[in-house]
Amino acid sequence: MNKATRKTIIAGNWKMNMTPSAAEAAVKETAALVAGKDGCETVLCVPFVDIHAAVAAAKGTNVKIGAQNVHFEAKGAFTGEIAADMLLECGVEYVIIGHSERRQYFGETDETVNKRTKAALAAGLKVILCLGEVLEERQAGITAEIVSMQTKLDLAGISADDMKNVIIAYEPVWAIGTGLTATPEQAEEVCAIIRGVLADLYGDTVAQATTIQYGGSMNDGNAAELLAKVNVDGGLIGGASLVPAKFAKIVDAAQA
Repeated sequence: MNKATRKTIIAGNWKMNMTPSAAEAAVKETAALVAGKDGCETVLCVPFVDIHAAVAAAKGTNVKIGAQNVHFEAKGAFTGEIAADMLLECGVEYVIIGHSERRQYFGETDETVNKRTKAALAAGLKVILCLGEVLEERQAGITAEIVSMQTKLDLAGISADDMKNVIIAYEPVWAIGTGLTATPEQAEEVCAIIRGVLADLYGDTVAQATTIQYGGSMNDGNAAELLAKVNVDGGLIGGASLVPAKFAKIVDAAQA
C-alpha cells in the first residue's frame, strides 16, 4: 500500500450469496466490526436483490454498498439487465465490472467491459474493473502481455479525469475460488505492470493515484502480507467477505 498517493480499498464480492434478510444481518454485523476503522474504504458488493436491504443496513456507517454488474445501455429491451441510473437511485456507489466469472460464464469481452465501464462512469458510479490471466497464460509466461492488453482495451476512451473513479482489481483467474493465491511477490509484480501501463496511458501522476487491488483468494490469513506490497492497494474479497469476522480482519490488516 502507498496511502500517501492513493486510497486503500477493501471490497467484498458476495457473488450469488445471501438473501435480503441475510444481507441485512451481515451488513450490520460487518459495519459494527469495522466501525471507526477508516484507514481504508470498506465496500460490500451484493446481489441486485440485496441492494435495498444492504443500503438500509449500511446507512450511517462507514460501509459503502456496490453492485456486481451493470448494463451499458441506459434503458431498453434487455431483459434481466440493470442500468446505471437504477443502481444510483438504489444508493449504490460502486460496481464491479469484468469479473472473470462474468467473462467465463456470461460472455463478457473486453469490448463489453469497456462499454459498461463508460456507462457506469458517465452515471457517476465508481468502477471496480477486474482483469487477470488464466492458468495456461501464466504457465506460458505471457501474464504481462495479457494484463497489459486487458488494461488498454478495457480503458479505451476513458479519460484521465475519469480514472479518479476507477479501481483496478488484479484477479489471476487461476486463484479465484480455487484456494490458490498468488504469492505477495507475484501480486506485486503484476500490479506494478498494470501501474506501468497506466503511466503509459495517462502519465505517472494518474498511475500513482490509481488504486490497484489484488483479488485472488485474499483472506484474513494472507491479507497483511499481500497488503504490505507497495503496489497492492487493497483487495477484492470473495468467500471471506461472507463471514463478517474474517472480512473485518482483512480491513484490520489495511489500517497500517
